[in-house]
Amino acid sequence: MITVPDNRLQPRSRLAAIRAARLREVRDTFRAVSWQSVYRRRLLLTDAGVVVGTAVVAALFRGRVTADSLTSSVLGDQILLALALSVAWLCGLGLARSYDVRVFASGPSEYQRVFDASWRLVTPLALFALIVSAWPGLRTFLLVAVPLGVVALLAGRWANRTWLHRQRLRGHAVTQVLAVGLRDQVERLISELNSRPSGYRVVGVCVPASGGARPGEEVLGVPVLGDLTTAGAMAAAVGADCVAVSGSDCITADVVRRLGWELEPAGVDLMLTAELADVAGPRITVTPEQSVSLLHVDAPRFTGPRYVLKSVADWIGAALITVLTLPVMIPVALAVALTSRGGVLFRQDRVGRDGRTFKMLKFRSMRVGADRDARLLGGESDGAGVLFKLREDPRVTRVGKVIRRYSLDELPQLFNVLAGQMSLVGPRPPLPQEVSRYEARMRRRLRVKPGITGLWQVGGRSSLSWEETVRLDVYYAENWTLFGDFLILVRTAKAVLSARGAY
Repeated sequence: MITVPDNRLQPRSRLAAIRAARLREVRDTFRAVSWQSVYRRRLLLTDAGVVVGTAVVAALFRGRVTADSLTSSVLGDQILLALALSVAWLCGLGLARSYDVRVFASGPSEYQRVFDASWRLVTPLALFALIVSAWPGLRTFLLVAVPLGVVALLAGRWANRTWLHRQRLRGHAVTQVLAVGLRDQVERLISELNSRPSGYRVVGVCVPASGGARPGEEVLGVPVLGDLTTAGAMAAAVGADCVAVSGSDCITADVVRRLGWELEPAGVDLMLTAELADVAGPRITVTPEQSVSLLHVDAPRFTGPRYVLKSVADWIGAALITVLTLPVMIPVALAVALTSRGGVLFRQDRVGRDGRTFKMLKFRSMRVGADRDARLLGGESDGAGVLFKLREDPRVTRVGKVIRRYSLDELPQLFNVLAGQMSLVGPRPPLPQEVSRYEARMRRRLRVKPGITGLWQVGGRSSLSWEETVRLDVYYAENWTLFGDFLILVRTAKAVLSARGAY
């Protein structure tokens, strides 16, 4: 609660008192106990336990295989080797900046750094093991500890990330941001960061003198604390962890440079917001050139070795998943055949990569001829945009409701992947009549193979708006990575089990 100053004060003094009171309110409301060090300690302890544990397991495994006694000097040497390699692994994680606060709970970026650090450790050790065969236990470490450790490290990061998200849902463990820029620029930043439980929260705004807002006002509920000349002091006053600057004519390179100098003694980070929508980090490169830094944005590529590797990974993954899910597919096929008239499989024309049409396979979940029911197809739809869906669809059979809820009807699409028509991960495969209504932006999703699962499915499935579905599909088409595909597959399992957004 702000205490209103005495009205008998002079106007200028009264304004200063209001600003001081508001600063105290913001500081008391938003200043939180530093969570970065707490979370970093959690990660270090988790990683150390995983790395040391898996390395010791590898040492014990070798001791058992070579029939050495657990108290023998050979086994002691193996444990010392395991501990030495554990230290090297942890140092590699540190050098890969996997404990950088800027990637905490960021998902793919954090996981990628863990994976890269492990890969950089394995490569020289593998070469050394091939050249020097006199170091006992090294090959066992590579074959046992590394694969087990990578999986456990990623699982540990996921567990800590889940904990951090729970803290953020309660309003804790967030990075406090002071936004600097014109009113419309800081409005966009506030709406993006403060409208959902993100890792950042804008706690104050500094707007140029001609920026459309004055000190004492609010922008989307966030107080305007000053202008460009007071941004550094205001950041320290409200306890901001970083300052986010949006570029404009009045925010010149000299202004940003001086602001960085002011923030340096206080340990406050400086960030520049780039108006680059839906461009992933790997496509961005900063090139220093004399006194200016050039931000390169690589154009998305839809051919080349990466796509060949993706096709190989799709085929191997689909073959493996098909074998694993046969015990599920056979009972589902029998249930469909025994509970309703018609074929077990439903074949439908879908549009694939570059507009080519193919027959997509699904377990039949509706009565025969449901796709030609003009009475229903011409009515209102619960689907978003051009998608036709009904939450309570009378065409769906009793078995169909169950298999659709848990996406079991999609399993035959594994054979589409094996045939090279689909991918395990990609945009949803559209109907020809949907594609005929696409705008130019929507056609970007046709540059890659459609997938059994994708960002749209793990992001909410049928509960997403059409605009969000298109955005996720286009984002995936232009920014996909193999490691990102793996994470989407893992998230798909969770989305399917929860049956969230499916009907």
